[in-house]
Amino acid sequence: MTAGLAVTAAAPASAAVGAQTRLGGDDILTALRTLPGLRVIEERQGADPGYRFFVLGLRQPADHANPGAGTFEQRLTLLHASVDRPTVLFSTGYQAVLTPLRAEPTVLLGGNQLQVEHRFFGTSGLANPDYSLLTIRQAADDHHRVVRLFRQLYRGAWISTGSSKGGMTSVYHRRFHPHDVDGTVAYSAPNNVDDRDNTAYLRFLEHVGTADCREALWAVQRQALLRRSDLVARYEAWAAANNTSFCIVGNADKALEIAVLRAPFMFWQRNTAADRASIPGQDAGTDELYAWLDDITGLPFYADAALQHYVPYFYQLGTQLGYVGFPTQRLSDLLRYPNAVEPRTFVPRDIPMRFDRDAMPDIDHWVRRHGSRLLFVNGAQDPAIAEPFRPGTRDSHTLWAPEANHSTAIAELSPADRAEAVGMLTRWAGSPSNGQQSPSV
Repeated sequence: MTAGLAVTAAAPASAAVGAQTRLGGDDILTALRTLPGLRVIEERQGADPGYRFFVLGLRQPADHANPGAGTFEQRLTLLHASVDRPTVLFSTGYQAVLTPLRAEPTVLLGGNQLQVEHRFFGTSGLANPDYSLLTIRQAADDHHRVVRLFRQLYRGAWISTGSSKGGMTSVYHRRFHPHDVDGTVAYSAPNNVDDRDNTAYLRFLEHVGTADCREALWAVQRQALLRRSDLVARYEAWAAANNTSFCIVGNADKALEIAVLRAPFMFWQRNTAADRASIPGQDAGTDELYAWLDDITGLPFYADAALQHYVPYFYQLGTQLGYVGFPTQRLSDLLRYPNAVEPRTFVPRDIPMRFDRDAMPDIDHWVRRHGSRLLFVNGAQDPAIAEPFRPGTRDSHTLWAPEANHSTAIAELSPADRAEAVGMLTRWAGSPSNGQQSPSV
């Protein structure tokens, strides 16, 4: 963390006193056990000094519009400091992180942190999942119930946050329950308004970094496809040794082609033009080429053992969120699988998918016209943000870290922007709305 960022903001004294009184000396474990539908799974060690770390389970409706459709237990984690501190609602957008790591807003505010695992990920799923219930609105309603429940203990300010899909999840929650929290910090959150138009992503990849680095990436893609027989043989040997297969994608040859097409996008998400020397040249051996492709794209990801955990992610991409486009023109003579990098490729065929073209325009319209207290922190070198959110002027802003990629942070902003971001965050945390209910409640 950059020096000078460890600022704190206290909740109003009246809220703190009320919460302390109800907890009876801040006995958080006792208080958690009184919350209806909540199960304290365990308290784990390893939290920073001044924190206690709990793994929790909350009974949630499978379908918030139909209480009779059954329930599931949603995994939560809680980093508790004190009821008189702000509370940060955190999501990865995927499975929960079960180690006591604090998100940047939690560190800046010295606050509590409540993490919500996304429905259908990790252990937060149903025995026989009905994927039609994996929607933006259902997940937003999950978060809404979490906030309403835990505001019984934490009555001060609430800030939501997340990075990448976690940032998207935080924004979607605000769309349907805008007053649940007092502000949102979304890092590296894509905004794919029209899934039929991928030109923004293609243009970005045509101009990011240096021409030399872009040419090197194109050349290594061609090399991989020209030598695919050797690479696929190695890929299949790895899969056999690790007791996995490629049933979801189809076969190792198709999986390799997908990885090759995604390589430049993945390179720029985690690297810069300064990493040009790491890209294998035409004289590179098969071992070097395979190792680089594995490092950049994570080849095990496309095999069933890993991919099965991300079927919900690709289902969401293919039904509401939309996906990016990857340049293929200079590789078309070497490609074997048309439209291979589509969400449908990564979802078993017995799971029906139908794309909702109204979902993302609705979110985008709300952010532009009605969203308030939204802070978007993006890396200017991140291809995932080729289509960023553009909030209106209702105490909202988008800040760019010039040299950063997908793993950006407030700490990477310019000094002036960093001061603005910290100022917004601490101001929101110092003037909570005290859980004003949204019209949908």
